[in-house]
Amino acid sequence: MMEWLLVPFAYLTGSVSSAIIVCKLMGLADPRENGSGNPGATNVMRIGGKKAAAITLAGDALKGLIPVLIAKVLGVDTMVLSAVVFAAFLGHLYPVFFGFKGGKGVATSLGVTLGVAWLLGLAVSGTWLLVYKIGKISSLSALVAAILTPFYVWLIVGDVYLIATFALISSVLLWRHRSNIQRLLAGREF
Repeated sequence: MMEWLLVPFAYLTGSVSSAIIVCKLMGLADPRENGSGNPGATNVMRIGGKKAAAITLAGDALKGLIPVLIAKVLGVDTMVLSAVVFAAFLGHLYPVFFGFKGGKGVATSLGVTLGVAWLLGLAVSGTWLLVYKIGKISSLSALVAAILTPFYVWLIVGDVYLIATFALISSVLLWRHRSNIQRLLAGREF
């Protein structure tokens, strides 16, 4: 029963906004009020460049990775692990510390995949990199990786709770990228 306390811990960890913290520490504009208005690594790159974006990306991935690794070290069952995965992701999308207005969740979802299985994380990040190398569009890379993630979970992990959780995460990622999808379809996404 105590292992369920990891779920609110994961949500709170996910609620820490790397983008906002990095921008404040580096003297950059608030990402919620500049660029696309999204507190994520891509928008931080627009505002502050590659270094700020890389730090944001690492922070967002770590806040997904850390709670999942703690859950795995404690040996929780896959139902609890799935709840921890989703809570960390949800914390990034709807952070309690920042008025429930968060990012799109790509880097945090990468962090949780790495925590569940390093091979899963490599498959997802490899997909993102391959699509980006070909198309040079970050959102397209994220969308393709999101669509393939449940399949990778089925292939690599094979657990029904985790497959369902990552299918839900992928659905939410697609929904959060709906404006990007519209721009992609119109040929206006770069």
